[in-house]
Amino acid sequence: MAEERALAMVTCTAPVNIAVIKYWGKRDNDLILPINSSLSVTLHQDQLKTTTTAAASRDFTEDRLWLNGEEVDVGHPRLQSCLREVRRLARKRRGGSAEDSAPLSLSYKIHVASENNFPTAAGLASSAAGYACLVSALARLYGVEGELSEAARRGSGSACRSMAGGFVRWQRGERPDGSDSLAQQVAPETHWPELRVLVLVVSGEKKQVSSTAGMQTSVATSPLLKHRAEVVVPERLERMTRSIRERDFEAFGQLTMQDSNQFHATCLDTFPPIFYLNDLSRRIIALAHRFNAHHACTKVAYTFDAGPNAVIFLLADTVAEFVEVVRRSFPPAANGDQFLRGLPVGSASLPQELLAAVVTESVPGAVQYILHTKPGPGPQLLDDPSQHLLGADGLPRCRA
Repeated sequence: MAEERALAMVTCTAPVNIAVIKYWGKRDNDLILPINSSLSVTLHQDQLKTTTTAAASRDFTEDRLWLNGEEVDVGHPRLQSCLREVRRLARKRRGGSAEDSAPLSLSYKIHVASENNFPTAAGLASSAAGYACLVSALARLYGVEGELSEAARRGSGSACRSMAGGFVRWQRGERPDGSDSLAQQVAPETHWPELRVLVLVVSGEKKQVSSTAGMQTSVATSPLLKHRAEVVVPERLERMTRSIRERDFEAFGQLTMQDSNQFHATCLDTFPPIFYLNDLSRRIIALAHRFNAHHACTKVAYTFDAGPNAVIFLLADTVAEFVEVVRRSFPPAANGDQFLRGLPVGSASLPQELLAAVVTESVPGAVQYILHTKPGPGPQLLDDPSQHLLGADGLPRCRA
């Protein structure tokens, strides 16, 4: 048995989540405890996911990490924090038994390889998927079960929300040790089958101000952020939870847009101000409002995280028409065949009055591509050994 366990390997995938009631600001930077609760939608892994392989072996001489094929520093404090927390949970599960009799020695060094199928650090919640995937893989490797959102939170606050599918609420919590700052599912991914998501990628570049640095400055300098956390968010969370449970898109959409706008207002209220939106982001916002005004109801709802890429929520019966509106407003440069990715989209012919009211300008090449997806499940275990990112030697496999 000991011989068989000389190398243990697990591969998991984990999803991106998009907050509709935003988290911005920490009350404890080490434990990553937020100043307000938040609520997000987990996106489907068929379109957006992180894949992580974690391996442990008595033959490894040091911990190593590869991200998207490149070896990176394994000493990153947040990564080490996740590793410590999962090992602590494993020790607790084993009841403090002698390590040698355990299924896998916790003293073995580990190798981790992780890949995203979407741009990293461009405001598409790559750290959330990444740390959720890391914690899921490590937990499987060490045989840890149960509540893992607290461990994922140690890597990236929003990662705790990627530990569940569908609609997820991250409770702020009250305890100083963070033990009650956990993520809980509000409704599963099957709850609202008509809900769809379009990600309008306007920039795959790394953002100039990281979320971590931005939050610290906002907490220190923005009076609006304090008011938001204490007064606005608690009431909005209840309304948002209700709109999801009732599948009320009008309420869900309006609140999503208002909360996104207020989050970016707090960034502007930060000193010096932070600009995550760009001119194109603002054009997309205006386009969404013209589209809704034409239909005299909320048909599409935008939200922007800490980056310029737009995430649009809408119902399935609106997708084809709105995609055509985006295509007319931001005609693809040279990638017409690659402009639309993800779930299939039907064709739509736009009435002349809609074109006149909504498509008021054309900015060719501004939107790089549109990704069509929907709510999806939480982390998944991959059983097929051919999907491991590491080979039998514990080093990254060459990808064709």
